[in-house]
This record gives sequence, C-alpha cells and structure tokens, in this order.
Amino acid sequence: MTTCLYVPHACFADKAAAFSTLHAGVATRGFVSNIDARVETIDAGGLTLPVTVNDAMPGNAWVCSPLTTYSRYALEETRRVAPRVLAAPLGGMIGLADRWLRRGELDSAVSLNNWLLSTNLYPAADGIDFGTLIASCVACWPRHAFWFRSLNFAQHADWLQALMAVGFELIPTRQVYLFRDVKQSITKHQNLRRDLQLLRTTPLTPVAHDAFTDADFVRSEALYAQLYLDKYSRLNPSYTPAFLKAWHRAGLLEFAGFRDDTGELRAVVGMFGQGSLLSAPIVGYDTSWPPSAGLYRLLMAHVLKTTLERDAILNLSAGAAHFKRLRGGEPAIEYSAVFSRHLPIATRRTLRGLQMLTTKLGVPIMRRFQL
Repeated sequence: MTTCLYVPHACFADKAAAFSTLHAGVATRGFVSNIDARVETIDAGGLTLPVTVNDAMPGNAWVCSPLTTYSRYALEETRRVAPRVLAAPLGGMIGLADRWLRRGELDSAVSLNNWLLSTNLYPAADGIDFGTLIASCVACWPRHAFWFRSLNFAQHADWLQALMAVGFELIPTRQVYLFRDVKQSITKHQNLRRDLQLLRTTPLTPVAHDAFTDADFVRSEALYAQLYLDKYSRLNPSYTPAFLKAWHRAGLLEFAGFRDDTGELRAVVGMFGQGSLLSAPIVGYDTSWPPSAGLYRLLMAHVLKTTLERDAILNLSAGAAHFKRLRGGEPAIEYSAVFSRHLPIATRRTLRGLQMLTTKLGVPIMRRFQL
C-alpha cells in the first residue's frame, strides 16, 4: 500500500508553474465559462501556490465561490439526494442561511492552492511557514477571507493541524471517497472485479491520451456537460474545449476515452495527478445510452486500474456514493480551512455560524445517509 500522501515540492512546483502560465492574469471565462475570478499566485516558503480571488460575482461555480458551495449548490444537492423527509426542512433552512451568508460577505474569498477543479491536491506541508503565508495574504487581500479547500483528516491531518495552529477554522464541505489500496479493493469487492472485466471485453475502442484531437476536446466538453451540468448542477464548473485542450497540451490533465464503431467519442475522463496522488475532475459520457452500456463503469475502471498500476492514492471526490462504496471507496469528510481574523466581526460571526451549522447538522446527515 502506498504510504506517501503528499506531492514532493519539485513535482508540485512544475505543475503550479504550468497552471500559472495558462491562467495567471488571464480572464477565466475563456477557460471556465461560469467562473469570473482573478487567478494570481503567492509564495509559501519558496513554493508558489495558485490562488483564485473571488469578488462576489453572481453565478460563479462552487470551486471558486463559497456562497455557491454552501447555499445554492447545497440546496440543489439537498433536493436531489437527501431523504424526502429531510429535503423540505433542510431546503428551508438553507434558504434562510443564504440571506445571512450574503450579508456576511461570504463571497469575498481568496482560495489558496485552488486549481479550478473540484479537488485540489496538496504538496508536503514541510517547509511552509504558515504564519508568514497569512501575513502575506493579509497584505495582498486585506478585505478577503482566506480559504484552503479539499482537506480531509485521512490525507491532510498535518495540514489541518498546522492551519488551525495559526488561526484557521474548519468548515465541513462534503463527503469524498478515497482509494488508498486498490489492490485490496479488487480482492474484496466483486463489483470492481466486474468493472475491470468489462474494461477488457467492451466492444468500444479505447482512446489514449495522445490520440485526442481538437474535435475530441469539443466532444469531451459536451459529454462532461451532459453529466455534470445537465444531470447534476449548472453550478459545477463549465469547462470549455479551450480549457481541455490547453490542459492536455500542458500535461495537467491525462485523458482517456472510448469510441463507438463509427468513431464517435462516447465517454471521456481527464485525470489530474501530482506525484502519487490522483483525482478525476473531468468525467463525461453519453447519457442517452442505456445504463447497460456501462459507460461510467468503464471510466471508473480505467481510473482505478491506472491508480493500481501507479501504486497511487485516488481521491474520487463526492457523488455516486453507493457506487464508490461498493468498489472499496473510503468515506472522508472534506473541510475548508478559513482564516478571517483580520475581517470585521460580522463576517467572523457569519463564518462561525456556518461552521456550527455544517458541523452539527451537515456532517451527521452526510454520515448517516452515506451521501
């Protein structure tokens, strides 16, 4: 089983440089059509972190907007997956919270180590002077709260402890699923073994990363949109073909797909990796095909097979919880760490109220109903 939970600094720095070359100082809407935020960078003890600066732009996707995350997206998820007996009262509570969060200027937010993806991967915490980092952030963005997303205690206990030591508070966000030993999961879970068998026997033709064409990026955008925007939520990031092509060329996303016998791309996945860590932020398939075609199963089997071959750790994000549990996914509560000590007391009270609400109510519901 892999024991390295973090990305070596040199590996992280290479990816961060590629990200900054593409995005720092460049308008975001050409890459993600529902994000209007500034992309900047900040030094963290000799390691440059990508940063998004959100200034309360209406409609921004949840990966940059805390207000969207804890209000509109939370309301949509409640209606979609919460048990019927809870959906109405929770929805009413979220609606009331929305006005309160707006008054507290929740969306004046700087997200540190934010890659415009659903799951951010982290370097080793060693060598990062968190006190100096916070002082630099206050100097650069004195009217914003500072957020680190995508943290969980299974992978990031030292990050979370270091951040709390300098005044960050933890706000639960969602429940994600980790695969830290795929070999063991294959042994224990018949569903995963069946998926890997389907990967070997599918009549569809696999498409390797290097075989993707400009037309495939246009098709990939459409397939991703069918799943993440049409089926799930318009508040998910809406990636453009330009984003997919640029990240492919820069080595930031590793693509794979499946074509039918006409040559049409029917399923696509884009994996984001750093060191021994993997995630799969781009997933899309033709939702008009019947479930018996197993398109989602094929994509996840490819991702898990890649994780096994690289002896990696996979963060498979949130959603499709039952599917992931049946294949060995370990649930972990994901947190945002937020620093607001330099902000007005009204904002600090709003964040503490949000922390209490999500900790006392959100986390028990996620765990109880395995969301």
